[in-house]
Amino acid sequence: MSNLSRRGALRLTAGIALSLTLSLAGCGRSDDAAATDAAATGTAKPIDASPATGTINVWAAQGDADVLDKVIEPFKAANPDVTVKFTLIPNAEYYTKLQSAIAAGKGPDVAQFFPESQAQFLDPSILRPVPDGLVDSGGFFKSLWDAGVAKNVAYTVPWYAYTYALVYRSDLAEKAGAKAPATWDGMVPFLKALQGAGAGHGLGADIGWDIFNGQDVAMYAWQAGGSLLSSDGKWTLDTPAMADALKYNASFFTSGVADPSGPTFLDSQPYFVDGKTAAMITGPWVIGQLDTAAKKPGWTASHVATAPLPAGPSGGTSFSAGGSWGVLATSGNAAASWKLVRHLSQPGTQVAQYKAYSSLPAVMSAWEDPAIKGQPLLGAFLTQLKNTRTFPQVSTWQQVATRLGKEMEAVAKGKGTAEQAAASVQAYAESLGTGTR
Repeated sequence: MSNLSRRGALRLTAGIALSLTLSLAGCGRSDDAAATDAAATGTAKPIDASPATGTINVWAAQGDADVLDKVIEPFKAANPDVTVKFTLIPNAEYYTKLQSAIAAGKGPDVAQFFPESQAQFLDPSILRPVPDGLVDSGGFFKSLWDAGVAKNVAYTVPWYAYTYALVYRSDLAEKAGAKAPATWDGMVPFLKALQGAGAGHGLGADIGWDIFNGQDVAMYAWQAGGSLLSSDGKWTLDTPAMADALKYNASFFTSGVADPSGPTFLDSQPYFVDGKTAAMITGPWVIGQLDTAAKKPGWTASHVATAPLPAGPSGGTSFSAGGSWGVLATSGNAAASWKLVRHLSQPGTQVAQYKAYSSLPAVMSAWEDPAIKGQPLLGAFLTQLKNTRTFPQVSTWQQVATRLGKEMEAVAKGKGTAEQAAASVQAYAESLGTGTR
């Protein structure tokens, strides 16, 4: 999925009201005792290998799912008595329409979710627990699997994955004699070296001051040794680690390697191609888009390199994100629905999805396929995906992350201190709480 699509999908969750979350938690089908009992025990009845039958209604956000009808041709061939109907919804409307449908008891059988923003759905009144033995949970990137688990019950199965890494102009780095930094301390000097080699600014930083900035500083807080939520469910945002994270992010602007006025989001790739910026902290989708931005096939291979994120005092942890699938508690064809989800989780299917849309697999073994393993610029993302954490699985995280992104602006522009920003977002988070199911 493109970064633009991800922004649309995530932005709409940032303003989710707690009251809506609570209403969803009470809207499950009252006669679905099996799902409720399964959630209570942490188990669900296994799904057999017999052919799927009937109709499966699938809702997904436009983007990666656009090619699914083609990708699942093998599933349809192996299950001739099943009909799979896809409803693709614009990203900016997806969660809103899904929530409304669930609240009305008119949701699909299978729905797409986003591991970084699905916490409000992880409830037995909304989703069925993943059946025993349906998939090998250890075969997925751990943080992606964990994002679908609530109270030791798994509700979603990962579909595709992404995380952030450092993408930079290899030609300018070679000219400067600079290597990608391994630690925070080396980041600004590296970016200054790229500027010295001819770039307007070393880093094309995100200046939206929104949820995406909040996600950035959250991963920097992890790298500084902090946490976002304590083991007993209390916000831990007003900490020295969070202050260090805010200062690290601000250092890009105060040092002059990033411009607080641009590029805007839609300009980030053209700026990078034109040399107005020389690096991005971003996701793997850009790899397949830069040739288009440059209007020259092969430009990316000769001008771009990738590297895992520079490590802070406690390491180089990033966040995991992507897509996942869940079967609604109200599904009238749950067995067939889970068989489709099982098919979508297979390495071969995820490789086919990569070939059709460049979505990176959530199943680790799929990365061994030559179609993916042979792409050198993806190696840094694989390395980084093995060193990721999931954002807090609480219903108010999106709102907290959005506030955190806004607080970052004052620090980056020298209008407030990191300590003040950390205290402010802590107070805001405490006023929201973590949501109640």
